[in-house]
Amino acid sequence: GQKVRELGLFGMTIPQEYGGLGIGATGYCLVAKALGHAHGAFRSLIAVNNGIGSQAILIAGSEEQKRKYLPDISSGRKISAFCLTEPGAGSDAAAMSTTAVKDGKFWVLNGLKHFITNGPSADVFTVLALTDKEKRAKGGITAFIVEKGTPGLKVGQLHKHMGSKAAIQSEIVFEDCRVAEANVIGNVGDCFRTAMKTLDIGRLTLAASCIGYAEKLLKMGSDYAKVRVQFGKPIAEFQAIQWMLADCATEIYAADCMMMDAALRYDAGEKAGPLASMAKLYASEIACKVADRILQIHGGMGYMVETKVERYYRDLRLYRIVEGTSEIQRLVISRAVLKDELQI
Repeated sequence: GQKVRELGLFGMTIPQEYGGLGIGATGYCLVAKALGHAHGAFRSLIAVNNGIGSQAILIAGSEEQKRKYLPDISSGRKISAFCLTEPGAGSDAAAMSTTAVKDGKFWVLNGLKHFITNGPSADVFTVLALTDKEKRAKGGITAFIVEKGTPGLKVGQLHKHMGSKAAIQSEIVFEDCRVAEANVIGNVGDCFRTAMKTLDIGRLTLAASCIGYAEKLLKMGSDYAKVRVQFGKPIAEFQAIQWMLADCATEIYAADCMMMDAALRYDAGEKAGPLASMAKLYASEIACKVADRILQIHGGMGYMVETKVERYYRDLRLYRIVEGTSEIQRLVISRAVLKDELQI
């Protein structure tokens, strides 16, 4: 953890004026891809501080909020969390039931969030809650900064994963949790669009992580095929194996080009949300295909824990769900197409 802090990896996307590296989405994606080569699940340890845990404050927060929270988040002195998902509000985020009711100079939060990455260890929570049940996504959802130790905030049940076990997630419970007016991010009722925008950089780096995983798997498959002998020769000499490797390489290259183009355009200030969705959709789906092919190339050994292929296979399955399922990405993309807003 200390080495990660020294390298500044908790604040890659946060501007230098707030203590971060300020290398933007493009730089962060390159790091995320490299982490995929080493241990992709490690990405989750720094992803929230760089993405959804800081971006709402960076995009819509007051100058006072930025100076109070971002330096500690970017240095890793404080860990952040983003509380959006609920048991009854996953893909349909606007269906949330967590509420915030005004009481003098405070807001009182009640509700349950789940699948919250960094939940047990977070010091600073960005929490989305209903402030108008009728308006919901159209002016009825507000974001709040809630600090660890605030009365009424507690960590609930820990979640157990089939893969990506380095990502620690839990429920976060709010019971008459009183939050000061000064901790409202942006304007009351005007946060749903901001919340969706915070997901863009996360989706880009999820794509990058998938590409890193896939490149690692391709190398493992190629190396194994050159030494595994069947029918008197290395299986790399069989066309069936060669075609699997060729398909993997082609898909990885396409995903990498898509991701880098989207990241560069995000950093240039373009409307890159649909492009981020395209990159995340394609990279997560081809990475799962790559994992499946490489496991097949390894045969029975691919199913064994010794090769680590099975671990990558399990880890990658999460990426087609987290920060917007593949189906939600297709919805985002198709809406942009139908509104003539997609700039390719």
